[in-house]
Amino acid sequence: MGKGMANKSTRGLKFSLLALIMIVILAGCGASPAKENANSTGGDTTNAAGGNNESAASESYEVTHAMGTETIKGTPQKVVVLTNEGTEALLALGVKPVGAVRSWTGDPWYPHIKDQMEGVTVVGEESQPNIELIAGLQPDLIIGNKMRQEKVYEQLKAIAPTVFAEDLRGEWQTNFELYAKALNKASEGEELLAAYDKRIQDFKEKAGSKLDETVSVVRFMAGKTRVYHTNTFSGVIFEKIGIARNDMTKNAKDDFVDEITKERLPEADADRLFYFTYETGDGGANQTEQEWINDPLWKNLNVVKNGQAHKVDDAIWNTAGGILAANLMIDQLQEFYGIQ
Repeated sequence: MGKGMANKSTRGLKFSLLALIMIVILAGCGASPAKENANSTGGDTTNAAGGNNESAASESYEVTHAMGTETIKGTPQKVVVLTNEGTEALLALGVKPVGAVRSWTGDPWYPHIKDQMEGVTVVGEESQPNIELIAGLQPDLIIGNKMRQEKVYEQLKAIAPTVFAEDLRGEWQTNFELYAKALNKASEGEELLAAYDKRIQDFKEKAGSKLDETVSVVRFMAGKTRVYHTNTFSGVIFEKIGIARNDMTKNAKDDFVDEITKERLPEADADRLFYFTYETGDGGANQTEQEWINDPLWKNLNVVKNGQAHKVDDAIWNTAGGILAANLMIDQLQEFYGIQ
């Protein structure tokens, strides 16, 4: 990815966020009172989940999640979120959390969300949330993930109603639906997912035969390199669009990732290759990237010689893992595939 992609990503984010915000506004304006009551969706959002309807504030609703069933009273006002993709879900739904785990990269937030997260308290990391900080925020809802925080679920539940998603692999849309229900915003969530699905369908129709061009995805990390397959954030998006994958991915025993040596690089060859680098600040991942892309085995890949190996943003294509990143990834794919 050239230097211009950073500016394009920023413009794409503004467009995507504007579209998401407009959809939520239109959904709120167009919904009838009966529909709102049926879906337990409160009023307009302010700060956290908002909701100034007196009757909605006193109503209770149940949410079935990875750890059981949780009863939530009214529309949550103070929400703590414990996953990166969950943070994106809240922001897309017009909810500014009072606390959130830090982004995997960024200080403390990814560049594409940092403006929206100004003033939000950092409550640790996905793998180690700070229970004391969370309790101090006095939330009325905690959103987390069984894969990351199962061991502290009872502690979190003692603080506030807690809803956990099951997994954190590629299929973020299932989690998004759960979060929208927990926030008492199911109808708004449905609107946002419908808009996303429409973008996927539009891409399919406009890409045509380009969908048959095979794709490979490589990630550089400190001291190791991985090829990412179908059960990943980018992999799910490719599959939904109908973009073909190379033989290595199609025949992979593990649909998540393969860690490879340089000698296996030829297996990663494809018509198009996208690579990203998980740099955490010590320079190790950037060093790995430079060692590999300057190696003769990399330079001899057909995809490299054809000018179709593109560097993209790790946060958007993999780490953030939510609805905002998904829309930004589609923005970038449209540019790579020449789709208006």
